[in-house]
Amino acid sequence: MKMFYVAVISPQDPVLRIGSGLTASCTLSPELGLHASSLYWTLNGVHLSSSTYSAVSSDILSIELRSLNGSQQKSGDNLMCHGADGRILAGSCLHVGMPPEKPVNLTCWSHNAKDLSCRWSVGGQGETHIPTKYTLKYKLRWHGRENECENYSSEKKGYACRILEKIALFTPYEIWVEATNQLGSAASDIISLDVLDVVTTDPPADVRLSRIGSLDDQLMVRWASPPELKDFLFQAKYQIRYRMEDGADWKAVDNIGNLTSCRLAGLRPGTVYFVQVRCNPVGIFGSRKPGIWSDWSHPAAASTPSGGSCDPKAGEQNSALRRELKQFFGWVRKHAPGCGSMSIKLYDQWRVWLQKTRKTRNQVGKRHTLFFFFFSSVGNALRKHPITLPIYAELNF
Repeated sequence: MKMFYVAVISPQDPVLRIGSGLTASCTLSPELGLHASSLYWTLNGVHLSSSTYSAVSSDILSIELRSLNGSQQKSGDNLMCHGADGRILAGSCLHVGMPPEKPVNLTCWSHNAKDLSCRWSVGGQGETHIPTKYTLKYKLRWHGRENECENYSSEKKGYACRILEKIALFTPYEIWVEATNQLGSAASDIISLDVLDVVTTDPPADVRLSRIGSLDDQLMVRWASPPELKDFLFQAKYQIRYRMEDGADWKAVDNIGNLTSCRLAGLRPGTVYFVQVRCNPVGIFGSRKPGIWSDWSHPAAASTPSGGSCDPKAGEQNSALRRELKQFFGWVRKHAPGCGSMSIKLYDQWRVWLQKTRKTRNQVGKRHTLFFFFFSSVGNALRKHPITLPIYAELNF
């Protein structure tokens, strides 16, 4: 059966670099009975200037396009040849773009040492304007077989892929990204890593925030270690951040170490606080790398008790007083080892008594008098009932 065509555009679906030109032609079928001079061209629905047309013959109309811009859509820009009545006689897709540049910022991490995920950014200006394929490739350093990641996702500034097959824990991986399109290809630098050096975990679970008796400027934070790494030898490191309910800025507490509780001091009385905790699994199976921080936990919330003072600066004075107490305790531990058993708990008990007397405003203002009263009390207490708790056992600033 003889095929009948209305018209044909040549070349069909070309791939061109940005800034280049193109000469295309629309060839009419003789059976159509139209003259080339009656035709017109559009690009993405926009009429092109007739000054760019040229009637090569009665059945061929050509057009010359110069300095092409990048394609506006991934499927290509639509170049159409129309009859005088507006009917589309033929079409072609122009793919105008650039070859990919070298992918950059390739980083990888392992979630609980059970998988390996990587993300990267496109190189250069980023946009190639034509379909570009990114392939994450990897292999074990001492084995020649290359593998390709299969679970891709797009991110705001690039791409990511998650390797789900069984992960080798004691053999380094070599990982890189290859970018290809119809105009060229490029590869990232190869990174080499051991999975145990890039482990992260789930955020700490069961984060709880509670009051410390009647102390109006302190809260206690407690949490549970991540259970996913229970079979690994590691030393967790934790970090806390907190903010007031009506505030946007978080304050961080970095010196938590491997503890699973922390006292927050110097807070504002009668205020709701939100607290989050995250974990860094350090030194898994002896790794010397610092590890990768987990996401932050879900926020826990609690309010400090309402203070007995009407002075808005009382909280600041209390905080300053506690800082000086901390410095004093440090001096005692260094220069008077025999007195190293004093505990901040005694100070906390004294603070509660002050709050109950509802005279905090006047007494906090007389800081030297308070120090004399407090340390006289400490001396008497130590003579009668020696305290065995370490100085800093209950104190976190």
